[in-house]
Amino acid sequence: MNTPLVLSDDTIILLGHLAATLQTQRPAAEMREPIRLARALVLAEQLYPDKPEAAFAAEQDLLAAAPPVRPGQTRGEYAALLRLIAQGVTSR
Repeated sequence: MNTPLVLSDDTIILLGHLAATLQTQRPAAEMREPIRLARALVLAEQLYPDKPEAAFAAEQDLLAAAPPVRPGQTRGEYAALLRLIAQGVTSR
């Protein structure tokens, strides 16, 4: 049995920001894993510009919550998935 992931307020905020970025910038383009990694870093550093330890923790939490990209997945599809995760929707 899987234990549900408990998301912090920061992680929920970052999931929303990541989803919004992907949905507004080329949503039909293919999502790639390097984009997930890079955007997590950028968003966490924007949230905590003067606190590198907090930014690192926020980045790691975001990466733990945002699943790896599936082959052929679009940015828009991935954004929708992130929104569901932020809302606490899980699959069984």
